[in-house]
Amino acid sequence: MPAPRVLILAESCNPEWPSLPVVGYKYARALAGVADVTVATHVRNRPNIEAAGELTDRVRYIDNEWIAANMYRAAKILRGGNQVAWSTNQMMAYLPYLEFERLTHRAFRDDLKSGRFDLVHRITPMSPTLPSYIAGKTRQPFVIGPLNGNLDWPAAFAEEQKREREGLRRIRNLYRALPYARSTYARAACVMAAFRHTIDDLTAARPETIVPVPEIGFDREMFHADRAHAPFAGPAPATFLFVGRLVPYKVPEAVVRAFTGSGALVQHRLRIVGDGPEEPRLRAMVAEAGAEDRVIFEGRRTQAEVAEIMRASDAFVFPSVRELGAGVVIEAMACGAVCIVTDYGAPGDLAANGRGVRVPLQPMEGLVHDVRAAMEACLERPEEHRAMAETARHYAETLYDWDAKAAYTAKIYDAVLEGRPLEGFTDYV
Repeated sequence: MPAPRVLILAESCNPEWPSLPVVGYKYARALAGVADVTVATHVRNRPNIEAAGELTDRVRYIDNEWIAANMYRAAKILRGGNQVAWSTNQMMAYLPYLEFERLTHRAFRDDLKSGRFDLVHRITPMSPTLPSYIAGKTRQPFVIGPLNGNLDWPAAFAEEQKREREGLRRIRNLYRALPYARSTYARAACVMAAFRHTIDDLTAARPETIVPVPEIGFDREMFHADRAHAPFAGPAPATFLFVGRLVPYKVPEAVVRAFTGSGALVQHRLRIVGDGPEEPRLRAMVAEAGAEDRVIFEGRRTQAEVAEIMRASDAFVFPSVRELGAGVVIEAMACGAVCIVTDYGAPGDLAANGRGVRVPLQPMEGLVHDVRAAMEACLERPEEHRAMAETARHYAETLYDWDAKAAYTAKIYDAVLEGRPLEGFTDYV
């Protein structure tokens, strides 16, 4: 059977930009290995895509800057930068994204009418709140996802929500009344959705079209477990690691306070990779505890550098209380580190079934106490935690390698094109 011809919609698709853009790029690149793809993406991604040289002849650039640039500038003013107020960012992206798809539909109208493509697949944006203009307007089946979103703020972290400037989160569900919101999911042949918190949000989608697939993945060439020693098996000191933007919802405060407040961890060290508005507070906490020699602020690092640091670490501690995807958890698992996470959202799902330590979601003081206990337990029961890390590594390599995800997606394409039921796709459940 020939490879399907797929028009990929990937407005965010950039090999050099973190988070969603690099995920979109790596997914599109992997799909190019299992299908005959043409990628429609934003013109802002051209320099980095062409520099990478991997998808150059498969990409069409769409220029909606007349609205996108102005809305981005307005959003940045409203957010007070680009580090917080994610809900505001999503709301301001609504009109620019619809214009992106409208221009894409116009650019490919003849190809879609002639049957040059077998299928249309939107891979970014991944938020359910940003609908599709194209869905239902083509003769080809429309696939959307993987999607991720709809994770509520925990009530116990109202102060963090305030510092995150996420007051508009309370009106999120109004997106369902916006133009194209219902038709996007009602007309989709397949809706790929991440975790239960997202699937529950898709009230307009036909249940038989929903396939559970997390959006995250990892690059095996970069994130792998070729390390000098297994976790907590080498000479002291042990290394605990936090990687992520230093913003309120990721709660780096819990890691710092747990580590610096433990007498059992004084001979060990904590590395913090990332930057953000919480950094001054965290540095002040470390200074007050007199732990500057044990807590190392690494700043922002490249993905390759993060992978090396993960392989050199014994445990990855990630107490985020509103993490939708948690690709960084899968990367840490692939690198062989023990993962300690808050049992809420994606991290809790990823660390289930003996793949990591799940600390119950609770107010800050209890979270600090239990994160500290989990870190100390790694030193007390190293063999148990090494086995946990090995289970997690196997899980990541089996399901989240980008090539494995692309192969899984190709099977979904085949089922959609052949009109077969989708209920058998449950590997990620």
